[in-house]
Amino acid sequence: MTSQPAPAPADTATFDPAPPFGLLLDVDGPIASPVTRTVAIESIGRDLAAMANAGIPVVFNTGRSDAFIAAEVVPALRAAGLREGAPVFTISEKGAVWASVSPAGLGEISIDPELRLPAALYDDVRALVAERYAALMFHDETKRAMVSVEMTVGADPHAYLAAQKHFDEAIPALLEKHGLKDVRIDPTIISTDIEHELLGKDLGAARTLKLLTERGISAGSWFTMGDSRTDYAMAEWLHKHGHEVSHVDVRPADGVPQTPYPVLTSATGAIHDEAGAEFLTNWAGRIAEEA
Repeated sequence: MTSQPAPAPADTATFDPAPPFGLLLDVDGPIASPVTRTVAIESIGRDLAAMANAGIPVVFNTGRSDAFIAAEVVPALRAAGLREGAPVFTISEKGAVWASVSPAGLGEISIDPELRLPAALYDDVRALVAERYAALMFHDETKRAMVSVEMTVGADPHAYLAAQKHFDEAIPALLEKHGLKDVRIDPTIISTDIEHELLGKDLGAARTLKLLTERGISAGSWFTMGDSRTDYAMAEWLHKHGHEVSHVDVRPADGVPQTPYPVLTSATGAIHDEAGAEFLTNWAGRIAEEA
């Protein structure tokens, strides 16, 4: 690894080493609006900070970059009064990059060099976007390990999805050019990630347990949350490794698969960050009642 996780703050011992549950959260959709790409609902930051301050592990397991977490998520937590030393982490770029989170921002950034794609591929994708797709999408310059292209905020979603199909079809030739065989193309409704095949929400779950173990924290159970079928990998990994887990699907229109663990959806029919906010408020209320 290029670096080690930042050392635990001095007041870590004030937090419960055996919290009743932990949260492993996708960011786009459940936390950040897929429309504005911001934490647009005030209660989300409030409830996350309240639970973290009560010792509940809050881990963002996302394809987003650490820079996105620092710019869009940390300010919401800081404004809500996140305490120094609260058990909050980001596992970014689907497990390739990770750091602790505090009111001051992110701790030391750790990167797995074996999962980092070559700079020449970044250059070719950047050029492809500039030449053919600049009106609808942009190359994410903040990614450290994977290559990502994202829909421009305000672009027509239907036009983007049509262009995305052609963009995705052009990528295999670039992978062949650079001799990359262990790489996959992962499109979403607002982006395409080009990533090492070992990356995924399951890797993020594994890193999460390692980080918490290093802090002496063991959650009694887990809630995972996401807006796509790939997010179920978090719960799958936790269940496979003997942890009690329930998964929250904030966009169940894709279809809810049969699972050996509970899958929860909004009781009101809310989706995306509105559904995420609904569940977070419920869990934060439960912790407040038990305090």
